[in-house]
Amino acid sequence: MEAKAVAKYVRIAPRKVRVVMDLIRGKKVADAFAILKFTPKVGAEAIEKVLKSAVANAENNFDMNVDNLYVSTCFVDQGPTMKRIHPRSRGQAFKILKRSSHITVAVEER
Repeated sequence: MEAKAVAKYVRIAPRKVRVVMDLIRGKKVADAFAILKFTPKVGAEAIEKVLKSAVANAENNFDMNVDNLYVSTCFVDQGPTMKRIHPRSRGQAFKILKRSSHITVAVEER
């Protein structure tokens, strides 16, 4: 039985979140929280929030023991991209792509 949590439309590019996500995949929950706490990336905060929610779901909805939980699956999908325009010289306009992410974390009991 696995408990999962999803955060949608997080305003961080998926490429930046995947770097942090690879650090916690397959780790015990306590180790994952320690890794995320000391990772100096913006994506670590968003992942920590989702992981905390997944652990709470496991504890409250499925009566799992928090000490035996590990991160079974975690992935980041690309959300919608907001398109903005940056005016440049001689009447040109460059595109700015503001990407968003859908973060999914699932925990299981060993």
